[in-house]
Amino acid sequence: MMAKILVVDDEADLEILVKQKFRKKIRENIYEFVFAQNGEEALQRVKEHPDLDIVLSDINMPVMDGLTLLGHLPEANPTLKAVVVSAYGDLQNIRAAMNRGAFDFVVKPVDFDDLDLTMQKTIDHVRQLQETIKAIKENNILKMYVDENVINFMAGKELENSLLRNELLEASVLFVDVCGFTSITEQAPANEVVSLLNTLFDSIVKEIIAQGGHVDKFMGDAVMAVFRGDYNLDRAIDAALAVKSHIAGVESFSLGGLDYKPQVSIGVNCGEMISGNIGSVSLKRLDYTVIGDAVNLAQRLQSAAKPGQILIPEAVYEKARESFQCIPAGEFNLKNKSKPVVAYEVVG
Repeated sequence: MMAKILVVDDEADLEILVKQKFRKKIRENIYEFVFAQNGEEALQRVKEHPDLDIVLSDINMPVMDGLTLLGHLPEANPTLKAVVVSAYGDLQNIRAAMNRGAFDFVVKPVDFDDLDLTMQKTIDHVRQLQETIKAIKENNILKMYVDENVINFMAGKELENSLLRNELLEASVLFVDVCGFTSITEQAPANEVVSLLNTLFDSIVKEIIAQGGHVDKFMGDAVMAVFRGDYNLDRAIDAALAVKSHIAGVESFSLGGLDYKPQVSIGVNCGEMISGNIGSVSLKRLDYTVIGDAVNLAQRLQSAAKPGQILIPEAVYEKARESFQCIPAGEFNLKNKSKPVVAYEVVG
């Protein structure tokens, strides 16, 4: 991989000398050099060449000296490292350069073999920094799209030997739907629609996380969350109430020529469910999620709920009645249920 090097020096013949001494490596695309005659010009070169790897800079230059340049480099390009090349090789100047972030110091007259080794050492260090930053960015992007359990597995935190491990667990599941959003998508520009939905999702997710919930997936304009562990039902209902309250406080606004007031409909249920990776192994598309009748019922109650309603089935009401204020919501004929489901609305 070719290294790109910025040489900063006001000596007119230095550019020719550098090109002569490193002509073989330039020809073999190992090094590429960019030149500037002072610190101010160097900062302009850094803007023009964001792929620079290292800087070779003199100290004594007009307009902006090398020590001042060192102070500006971290802001201009955080991974860029500088080697000071100067005739002022006294301890005071070396210390001043190092304190301002110089990676190394080479004294003039330059021994070009020594300079080459110093450049290689500096380039290797920069490559490590670049790889670390790249890995951090990729990890953060991965966290946006991949379930936490898969991340832990990839990081070596998962003790099982396979991602295809499934388990039966007792948990609570929450479905939140942003009401009336379909009509907005037909009227407003795509970027505005997505921006609005993501803003609402951010608010919903914060309330879920605050109660120790795990966002399982986003489904169109709906969010599915799972609550495990102690008091999982109480935490799921607390999250539902917090989401409802927060969204209710969002003011109406105009989008796509329509006045829109965000509201949510919510379904909550608890019980036994299967947790595992569901999908197509041959397609290499797996979704770490929960499935089961308890999950299906929560989703169908959410579909039956009106804007601003939180619905729970009768069995959940019996468990939650002492902690939450609920009122009868009636009976609902739900898909794949042979009998009407008695539901209650959580109001506080």
